[in-house]
Amino acid sequence: MARSRTTKFDASEVITNEIIRIIGRGVLPWRKPWTAGGSSRPLRVGSEPYQGVNNFLLTMRTVMAGHSSPFWMTLPQANALDAKVRKGERSSVVVYYGQSRKDTGGQDDRSDGDDRSEEARVFRFQKSYRVFNACQIEGLPDSFYPDPEPVPEHPPSEPIPHMQAFFDAIDITTVFTGTEAYYLPPVDKVYMPSITRFQDPRNFYGVWAHELAHATKAPHRLNRDFGLSKFGNTSYAREEIVAELTSVFLGQTLGFTAHTLEMNAAYLHNWLRVLRSDKGAIFRHAADAQRACDYLIARSEAGRAGEVDQAA
Repeated sequence: MARSRTTKFDASEVITNEIIRIIGRGVLPWRKPWTAGGSSRPLRVGSEPYQGVNNFLLTMRTVMAGHSSPFWMTLPQANALDAKVRKGERSSVVVYYGQSRKDTGGQDDRSDGDDRSEEARVFRFQKSYRVFNACQIEGLPDSFYPDPEPVPEHPPSEPIPHMQAFFDAIDITTVFTGTEAYYLPPVDKVYMPSITRFQDPRNFYGVWAHELAHATKAPHRLNRDFGLSKFGNTSYAREEIVAELTSVFLGQTLGFTAHTLEMNAAYLHNWLRVLRSDKGAIFRHAADAQRACDYLIARSEAGRAGEVDQAA
């Protein structure tokens, strides 16, 4: 009797296929304004915000499911709080990245050959685990269901002070002119339409974040290079994914959602082409985006700190 073969669970493939199915519907749920229980980021059981691809994945799932809690936890974590996952609820796959060291004895270059130095090889690995939103769980403390905060209203086509201050402090030149938004590498400048061209000022900052994300790829910044980039090719598509996710992550901090001026069927096709050809792409590019987001936050903080020093 032949043995039945069990297929090994591949988190990268499962997650990538999930995103492909969602994008194939022509909808990007992470672009919808949202907060869950007053938080704009998914949170671990201990209130730590998720980072990188897990942030992106759980943001998307929170929006799609309409969860009102930002908290996510594993089944054992829920059980430890004397709570139970409701029957029939489906878990969400997230990933964990770690590294291990394997020591190997290696002879050093001393002439006597008696002393040995320990060389360590570092192995990076990815593991997956499953989590549930607090809204899928019964018996949790009330603190896991914080009250929602009111959505702030902003006058049309007017700067939003805290967002404007953030972007103004970043030491990347932005020129406001015309009707197109783009980063021009030869002159290292971002070009943006005026905020008056945007009915919703949050869209203005979403576009600005997207273009500044492209500027972080410069060699004197994060030196991100996917090869020769031409409109529509794979290198171009990969960079667009990074810029999109950077805008998502930055928007969670400041209060806007990702936005571009070129959102169309071709834009979605670029995503799909990359994801279908490379199941690990979303994980790498989410990490790229997290680095870009952290870089822009650091540059803004440095710029504002310098302004304070000058004023003093």
